[in-house]
Amino acid sequence: MSIAFTFPGQGSQAVGMGKELAEAFPEVAAVFAEVDDALGEKLSDTMWNGPEETLTLTANAQPALMAVSMAVIRVLESKGLDLRNKVSFVAGHSLGEYSALCAVGTFSLADTARLLRIRGNAMQAAVPVGRGAMAAIIGLENEDVEAVCREALSLGACQIANDNGGGQLVISGEKQAVEKAAALASEKGAKRALMLPVSAPFHSALMAPAADAMRDALSTVEKRDPLVPVVTNVLAAPVSDAGEIARLLVEQVTGQVRWRETVQWFAANDVTTLYEIGSGKVLTGLARRIDKTVNGLAVNTPADIDAALAALLA
Repeated sequence: MSIAFTFPGQGSQAVGMGKELAEAFPEVAAVFAEVDDALGEKLSDTMWNGPEETLTLTANAQPALMAVSMAVIRVLESKGLDLRNKVSFVAGHSLGEYSALCAVGTFSLADTARLLRIRGNAMQAAVPVGRGAMAAIIGLENEDVEAVCREALSLGACQIANDNGGGQLVISGEKQAVEKAAALASEKGAKRALMLPVSAPFHSALMAPAADAMRDALSTVEKRDPLVPVVTNVLAAPVSDAGEIARLLVEQVTGQVRWRETVQWFAANDVTTLYEIGSGKVLTGLARRIDKTVNGLAVNTPADIDAALAALLA
């Protein structure tokens, strides 16, 4: 029986996130100041005061979400938590993988902020606005969604981007192809096939220019083997070698986020509790739908931190 820390991805951001933590803990203000310095701007001001449309921009949301996750980690550590002794694995959803890697020492906080700013800009710039799209497919099996993506390939790239579990899959690629696949999914009996309001076709082959940008960026930063193994998006299996982690982060840009398999791997390897570290409760909800034997707990308020410490340091 063991625990894992998970770290949220894009979509969990909200104006005001982290402000209550900064007011309660001096360690948090230091994290946000370091991220601001690394980026050369007051991202923390956007996080706390908006506007929402500025915070939601990919290049802002990614480092902002990481900053809140790391703020929680720094508070937990300041109160006596030693990740190596208490946490068996970490994992993060898409950009959350960078938060996880920062938490276990693979990247410094400043480097993680800069990497995510590069990642966000590169992902946004990879495809002209309007060319790509994403859609959520609810209530079909994986093989059925893979089949409709294959049928739509004559219109352009189309693939599963996120397997979030609980019958929720997200597809990504060329707009015409994704629309075709969504229509086919409805014909096959999907409960819903919903086009998503996103700015780019994330985790698809169209993100290849962003993958190249991340390969270059990752080659320039110091990397250390993680303090505890990281269950990666690409493999849905643990990795402990910094070089392999960097290679998988490049692959992650165009590859599938295998979150259902990640939670199933945790369950099969005696992880009983997943602490979601950072903004929101998305991963906690997904864990509940994927495997009811795994208990999910979100940690993003001072009260959450107190409760987590009481359990972790018992």
